[in-house]
Order: sequence, then structure tokens, then C-alpha cells
Amino acid sequence: MLARLVEQAQRGDALAMDELLGILAPYVGRICGPVALQDGADAAQEALIAVFRNLRQLKTPAALLGWVRQIAVREAVRFAKQRRQGSTVPVEWEDKPITEDLHLASDIADAMERLAPEHRVVLTLRHVEGLSEQEVAGLLAVPVGTVRSRLFRARRSFRDAWD
Repeated sequence: MLARLVEQAQRGDALAMDELLGILAPYVGRICGPVALQDGADAAQEALIAVFRNLRQLKTPAALLGWVRQIAVREAVRFAKQRRQGSTVPVEWEDKPITEDLHLASDIADAMERLAPEHRVVLTLRHVEGLSEQEVAGLLAVPVGTVRSRLFRARRSFRDAWD
């Protein structure tokens, strides 16, 4: 079904594009939010713009989610690094996680915010998206050993921030 939607959107079908946007927006938001933090919504928007601008170049419609994930990670890391370097204006994150335990969500967000962008991205891809270490390495274009060391440091930093 998703591949069919992609093919229709690639041919310029506005309804298919709209439906595809409805599917991809939450997915991209789940990736960008934890990595780019306050800039998560902006990173997600930029990622979606890039996806739809380049959708016709996607040769294998069945590979859509992996391709979108790669774009979302790139944008989220770019925004996180800009924030870290102080080149963006602080913005409140309007779409905070909705959960039954808002205190827990706040604690998790606080701990994630204290991590470096490269640590947030590996934690998000590994533990939120459920990718293997090899898949994370391929997506970030780094060796598997680098992913493992970043995960180790990220988990340790998360625990330290949690305490």
C-alpha cells in the first residue's frame, strides 16, 4: 500500500501526497524530536520538505521509510549541532510527549537534553526506532564500533543525568 502511494505521489497525485504526509509526519517527528529537542518540529518540517522535494528521485518506493529515516536523522542532527553552536534562536518545543506520566516524560526529556546530539541520535535510533547497531552505523555512515562506543557513552551520560 505504501509503495503504491509513493508511486502515485511521484506522478503528482495531490491526494496521495497528502495521505503520505499524514503517514510520514508522525514518523519523522518521532525521530527528530528526541534528537533536535526544541528544534524538533523545525527539523521535522525541513526533513519533510526534503522528502517531498526529492520524492521523484526515490527509485524503490518500497524503501521509502529507510530513505525518510535517513533524511530525518540528517536534519535532526544538523539542527541539534546548530543549537549546540548557538546559531539558532531558542524556541519552546510545543509538541511535548503526551503520556500518562508527564513527570516521567519531563525527566526523560531533561536527561536527553543534557546529551550531545551524536548520543541522542544513537539512543533514539537504537532504542526508539529499534534499529540494530549495524543499521545505525549504516544510517550514520560510521563504523559499528563507533556506534557501540557512542551507545555506551550515551547510556552512561543518560544514567548520570537521570540521577
